[in-house]
Amino acid sequence: MAATKSFSAVAICGGILLWAMASGNPARAQSGDIAQASHLHFQVAATAIYSDNADAKEDIRKALQKAAAEHKRVILDFGGNWCGDCQVLNIYFHDPGNASLLAANYVLVDVNVGEYDKNLDLAHKYEIPLNKGVPALVVLDSSGNVVYAQKHGEFEAMRKLDSGVVTEFLEKWKPRQHAGSGHFRGN
Repeated sequence: MAATKSFSAVAICGGILLWAMASGNPARAQSGDIAQASHLHFQVAATAIYSDNADAKEDIRKALQKAAAEHKRVILDFGGNWCGDCQVLNIYFHDPGNASLLAANYVLVDVNVGEYDKNLDLAHKYEIPLNKGVPALVVLDSSGNVVYAQKHGEFEAMRKLDSGVVTEFLEKWKPRQHAGSGHFRGN
């Protein structure tokens, strides 16, 4: 259980909610079945989304190349493994309703901010105000131009949002295809 010590009570509540969602029975979120929820909480806390060894600049460079070749956009997800809201966003990105939308339209790059001591130059470059919290998202076109940069901590409280918010985000910022041309706008 040492891996869960850095999580706040809010993250624990998020774990209970996630367990209830995974069980397919939202009423369970109110049933107080703490033993089951604590097990999921540990699994969520143990998920390493943001690599301590990644070279974020190189990851972005490669993502832009892939996005150009595949007519996609790039999402930069600034966060840390300690962040319960980042864990929830990751689950929502990969849930069945969003995974295919994400894969068809985006290249995802997870940018580790550590304990707000890593990749700060990238957060500054993309004008992400980390003081508003994480996760924080940036959408780039395949040339590296910023299409969208989160400015107001929009996803900082993912534990209070549902997967549909992520679906709306992915739909809104995906590349648009010109009618009948097979070519994409905004890339």
